[in-house]
Amino acid sequence: MIVGILKEIKAEENRVCMTPAGVEVIAAHGHKVIVEKSAGVGSGFSDADYVKSGAEIVATGQELFQRAEMVMHVKEPLPSEYALLRKDQILFTYLHLAAAEELTRALVKSKSVCIAYETVQKTDRSLPLLTPMSEVAGRMAIQQGAKYLEMAQGGHGVLLGGVPGVDPGNVVVIGGGVVGVNAAKMACGLGAKVYILDQNLDRLRYLSDVMPANCFNLYSSPAMVRELIQRADVVVGAVLIPGAKAPKLITREMLKTMKPGSVLVDVAIDQGGCFETSTPTTHSKPIFAVEQVVHYCVANMPGAVPRTSTLALTNATLPYALEIATKGWKRAMRESAEIRAGANVVSGKITYQAVSQAFGLEYTPIDDLL
Repeated sequence: MIVGILKEIKAEENRVCMTPAGVEVIAAHGHKVIVEKSAGVGSGFSDADYVKSGAEIVATGQELFQRAEMVMHVKEPLPSEYALLRKDQILFTYLHLAAAEELTRALVKSKSVCIAYETVQKTDRSLPLLTPMSEVAGRMAIQQGAKYLEMAQGGHGVLLGGVPGVDPGNVVVIGGGVVGVNAAKMACGLGAKVYILDQNLDRLRYLSDVMPANCFNLYSSPAMVRELIQRADVVVGAVLIPGAKAPKLITREMLKTMKPGSVLVDVAIDQGGCFETSTPTTHSKPIFAVEQVVHYCVANMPGAVPRTSTLALTNATLPYALEIATKGWKRAMRESAEIRAGANVVSGKITYQAVSQAFGLEYTPIDDLL
């Protein structure tokens, strides 16, 4: 199979979907790998690095789309790429379709085979291709929250860890999954007082065993959220419903009860955001304020640390990319429930139920197409 590695064109996105080391493995299994010129530069990988690993460099994304049987991306296709996708071509990337109706309809029209990293799911319900970026985003959430608490950045001037004789800051993490736990670890390490909210009691019991003493694990309810945000300095939105749009857990009205200069970090922004007032921002313009509460809503947070993110992403995606390339998408999906769960739009049909429900469009079980 011809596997194409695209250069990302989303604003300030410096990740690349595959390292030269990953390309070497794919090529060693008999596949041809083509890489768009300068695709890896933002992550510290030169075109020469890819050539040494067995890849061919192509000049443009258009040429890559024309030649590749499977196209790999980090972020979702942008409008300029919609028309480049063709029937039966495999697209393997993060898609987040439940918050992107225009993209969903474009992928349906293309009749391509669209496999989303974020919905590939193991039998234990873990999300192996979302996990590495969730780890990065969770840790970054606290770095960014701490920075924007500084008065010069629009915050109210609180040091999250405090100092001897002065109370530390309060961090509320809504969601006890991968993002939430990584955010809480970072906040606890700084010395903040941290609250994790989740509705899974087994998860809360586990967290109570493994998290440090300055982390308090509480059952999440609207009343608990309303109570805790009043004393919060940083709130991290870390709620995920796989493949579906994020629920709105903090309303505009609730912001009026928060401290002026406190910070909301919405890690769920890729899935529409879990705060009513969230709108996507960029690394160059990462924040805005509503009701004197700072909002950080960058939609590609891990893109700020592309070297780390690219290495972590390749570690996770490589086995799946290799399986799809070796077996073809139909056989790979028939033999792997994990890859089958990644099918979002296939041959003009929406094959992920949460996406069809988000826009009231017809759902077709992937098994009907295999």
